[in-house]
This record gives sequence, C-alpha cells and structure tokens, in this order.
Amino acid sequence: MVQCEMCGAETASPNTVKVEGAELDVCDECSDFGTEVRQESGSSTSTKYSTGSSGSSGSGSGSSGGSSGSTGSSAGGSGGGGRRRDMFDEMDEVVQDFDERIREARERAGLSQEELANQLNEKASLIRKLERGASLPSDDVQRELESELGISLTEGGGGGDTEWEGSSDAGETTLGDVVQRKD
Repeated sequence: MVQCEMCGAETASPNTVKVEGAELDVCDECSDFGTEVRQESGSSTSTKYSTGSSGSSGSGSGSSGGSSGSTGSSAGGSGGGGRRRDMFDEMDEVVQDFDERIREARERAGLSQEELANQLNEKASLIRKLERGASLPSDDVQRELESELGISLTEGGGGGDTEWEGSSDAGETTLGDVVQRKD
C-alpha cells in the first residue's frame, strides 16, 4: 500500500496528478484537485530531476509492495528516513518585524528617511516602503542596512521545522499533515 501524498490515506493504486506544478501520487478522492499525468509505457520512470543514475529508476516505480517507505528518502541520499534537506534549509530568512527594526534603528541614529537613503545611495521611497513593511529588502539593501544601522534583519534557516514533524505512521510528512482545506 502506498500513502497518498496529499491527504496521507493508504491507497493500493495511486494516481499521478499535477497540482500547482507539482506531480503527486494521490488517492482517487484527491485526484480531483489536479490534472492527471499520463505515464508513458515502455519508458523508465526517471525524470530530468533524478539524483542518481543507477538506483533512481528502480525506486521510482512505487508499485512493488515493500518499497513504499523508502521511495521518498532514497532520492535524498540519506537512506535513513526523515525529511530531505534542500538549499532553503541553509538560507537565512528576513525577520517578520524587519520594518520596525529598520525604523527604530534609523531613529536611534538620528537620521531621517532621506538621510539614510543618501547614505545607502538608494531612493527615499525605498526606505519608506521598507519601514511600512510594503516591500522586502533585496539582499544588497539588507546588507547595507545591517552594516549602516548595526542591526540584524535575518534569522537562521536551519532547525526551525519542529512544528512540521509528520503525524503519519511511516514517519513521512504529507501535504495533508500541514494543509487545511477550505470547504
């Protein structure tokens, strides 16, 4: 039995559907939420995104009875189960109160929005948008603000996923574990 990647239900024959650009193996009930993807007969199931050349086509089939638990983690190379790591896990994220931090630091420095903009070689309208929270700072502007005002606008990207631990029996998180449907 394979687990539906959308709701987590056990299904004997999953359907591959495209939902918002992602291909998911889902149960019959969840297949209505996407467009069915036709599998070509005679070709292997490996895609242009496969991570290995020798083992990926064998583990991608999902039709064998005992390999359903290992298909999700074998592509990541860890083999020990758990959540697969990606490049976004290592990236720093802009803090939610960046607008307040920028405004408070500017006021502490005794600068007007125009003076700060001149020091950063940016437009005053950008500083206004940032302080209103209407725009996120680009990486360059963020570094300049942090340097000029002596503040930090980021928080670490790793280790903050404890709330996303899956509740399924197989130890894998499905879309159904974290999404709330609006009916």
